[in-house]
Amino acid sequence: MFEQFNPARLRLARLRRQYTLKLLAEKVGLSTKMVSEYEKEPCRYNPPEETLSAFAVALNYPKEFFMDTDNLEPVDRDTVSFRALKRMKASQMHAAVAAGEIGVLINNFFDNKFSLPKTNVPDYRGIEPSSAASAIRSEWDLGHRSISNMIHLLEKNGVRVFSLSENTQDVDAFSFWKDNVPYVFLNTQKSGERSRFDAAHELGHLLLHAHGVPQGKDIEAEADSFAANLLMPKETVLPYKNKLINLSSVLKLKHNWKVSAMALIVQMKNVGVLSEWQYKTLIIDAGKMGLRTREIDGIDRERSLVIEKILLSLREDGISMSKLAQLLHIPLDELSGLLFSIGLVNSGNTDMNQAKTANTRPYLRLVK
Repeated sequence: MFEQFNPARLRLARLRRQYTLKLLAEKVGLSTKMVSEYEKEPCRYNPPEETLSAFAVALNYPKEFFMDTDNLEPVDRDTVSFRALKRMKASQMHAAVAAGEIGVLINNFFDNKFSLPKTNVPDYRGIEPSSAASAIRSEWDLGHRSISNMIHLLEKNGVRVFSLSENTQDVDAFSFWKDNVPYVFLNTQKSGERSRFDAAHELGHLLLHAHGVPQGKDIEAEADSFAANLLMPKETVLPYKNKLINLSSVLKLKHNWKVSAMALIVQMKNVGVLSEWQYKTLIIDAGKMGLRTREIDGIDRERSLVIEKILLSLREDGISMSKLAQLLHIPLDELSGLLFSIGLVNSGNTDMNQAKTANTRPYLRLVK
């Protein structure tokens, strides 16, 4: 009999695996009602060892995960902004929120060991999206120059960025605030350009819709407008007005801002570079070339610099990725899926007892 069973973690693992109560009950040989009772808080029924083992096998989580008494506060669904909510199944949404909760758990571990960048994300609720994009560029001293790396920019200003390894593009990206810390999760299946736009879109939610808003097309349109104006400021796009713009030139110009061809065409239309006829012609031509779903001459997908530095520091202390997974009681594939798969090479099996001890936390400094 285990004395520290945590019902919240059983529910989290079940939702992460997209299992219904009925499906999990069938896999472990229990009634749906009994599994439901095991998930109720406070803990009313302590599972015997064989039941705990069955849960661990069925959900592919270590038994220790269900016994961990660390406080695991759920992420309020109403505070989560999803990039493409209408395409998602309910099970996918619950699984994504569960990934967010695991991301918070990982961040808490990192935050206790490292001095991470402080949050510098102002509240722009009520501000028009294009004005908010200009304001944050001024706040973050970006001027009008192209943003070299969106993930690094977010991290420099205290946003915790994690990856999503979901085997679907229906879960594009999402963000939320938790304990005054902003989080962004990005799907690793997207192209580099679309992932950058997703990161900017989620920053728009964090700035414009802090701490939860009703979901809807208007809210998503605001975040899209913010992202377009952040990545492609009007001042840098407008000079191309009255110049010959065809699809070939768009494919060259998109590298100035590291955006997709479709995103650049739309922004050129919105700022007055393209006439309605030019816009429609380019959209048709781009569609024929498949540019709605792919990129020609695309850029590399961006990854986290903070996570890379953290994992390097941990490896120097003898803590490999596999050991970190053991320490957090999280499956290795789950951990690597949230950490941009950084650190899987040469993860090794260095003994945790060889880890160095220190009274001060390493400071991770990001550069522009």
